[in-house]
Amino acid sequence: MPAVILIVDDDEAHRGMLTTVLRGWGYATEEADDGDTAVEKVQKKPYDAILCDIRMRRVDGITAIRNIFSINPAIPVLVMTAWQSVETAVAALRLGAYDYLEKPLDFDLLHLTLERALDHTRLALENRELRERLWLNQPENFIGRSEKMRDLLALIQTVAPSEATVLITGESGTGKECVAKAIQRAGLRRDKPFVTVNCAALSESLLESELFGHEKGAFTGADRHREGRFKQADGGTIFLDEIGEVPLQIQPKLLRALQSGEIQRVGSDVPLMTDVRVIAATNRDLLKEVEAGHFREDLYYRLNVIGIEVPPLRERREDIPVLSKYFIEKFAKANQKNIKGISPQCMDLLTHYDWPGNVRELENAMERAVILCLGDFITQRELPLSLTSSSKSVSTSTASISEEAMTLEEIERNAILRTLQKTGDNKSETARLLGITRATLHNKLRRYDVEKN
Repeated sequence: MPAVILIVDDDEAHRGMLTTVLRGWGYATEEADDGDTAVEKVQKKPYDAILCDIRMRRVDGITAIRNIFSINPAIPVLVMTAWQSVETAVAALRLGAYDYLEKPLDFDLLHLTLERALDHTRLALENRELRERLWLNQPENFIGRSEKMRDLLALIQTVAPSEATVLITGESGTGKECVAKAIQRAGLRRDKPFVTVNCAALSESLLESELFGHEKGAFTGADRHREGRFKQADGGTIFLDEIGEVPLQIQPKLLRALQSGEIQRVGSDVPLMTDVRVIAATNRDLLKEVEAGHFREDLYYRLNVIGIEVPPLRERREDIPVLSKYFIEKFAKANQKNIKGISPQCMDLLTHYDWPGNVRELENAMERAVILCLGDFITQRELPLSLTSSSKSVSTSTASISEEAMTLEEIERNAILRTLQKTGDNKSETARLLGITRATLHNKLRRYDVEKN
């Protein structure tokens, strides 16, 4: 998309001339016939830059710039002024204008200054995007170019500043906890406590005490007063992981906490108030749990004010190469290995696998591969059996059928290619496995017209 420049000038002829010149340079332009019109336009649209005259009939440039910056302080403004008004232009610079140009305009200087101003804007945008990326915890769960990941990030950034309760759904290993942390880090409570409770890891009696706390002597083993997780998270955020595992008996108390912020310690008759944002996650279909009578319908709708579904890895296969590279670099550094990458055949296998364990499974597979890899490139030999078994059975049966009709040279050529595939195109290792010298291997590759350099 071309940069959109707002030209502000009460001289119609000069404005039209600038429009023609700027459009000839590839910019899109809009016009304002005075300072007040410019301010109205900036209120409605974010321009990439503004070219503004100083002396205008209704509202002068200085006043217009001051009002524009009150709306959008990041927009670069280039001031046009006659030589007699240079002092006024300097005043505009003090207000925050990017630069000024004397009339009659030097078009080469105008083009150069405008490009520098736009580069400044682009750099600021890139820095903002980088900062937005940095607050995402465990970045491997947000790496990717797929449309689904872009949509997920956009939804996180929209939801985060609100106080709404969020229900995150998705298969195991997709990164639901990372989404919860990302929401908290970008939200208004970022500097307040973030408390996590794994609802599946505790029995019913322990879960109630964990969530709401207990008084001393409330039950066997309660030898002291305990603050619950809701109270610990007061003012901040509580993340209820595996919310679908909460027993029915506790769900009414949890519903009350969500509705009114009121909790009650086990063994106490005194209600306590808390101010907590709740984020919950589950890999279950809670509507089916409601239909089966295992989950309260009112609690479900109280949790699902905003629903976020984290896509499984098989629905964003285009992200697998980027994720794989990230994990290889991560584990190679941790294990002090110099691994250059992954063979094309191995990458093809990774991108066609369904990954039932999602990003977590891919991470584990890449860690295993890095540890087992003895060469420069990861190959199929280092991958878990779950990834390679079906592929091997298909390729073996196909090879046995096809080789029956092959000539001796075709069999030899096929054997060389398969061995190259196994070694990730490592010719020294291929020659060793085939029992020939590297020079002989090169001669055969040239002979069969498959030399790969």
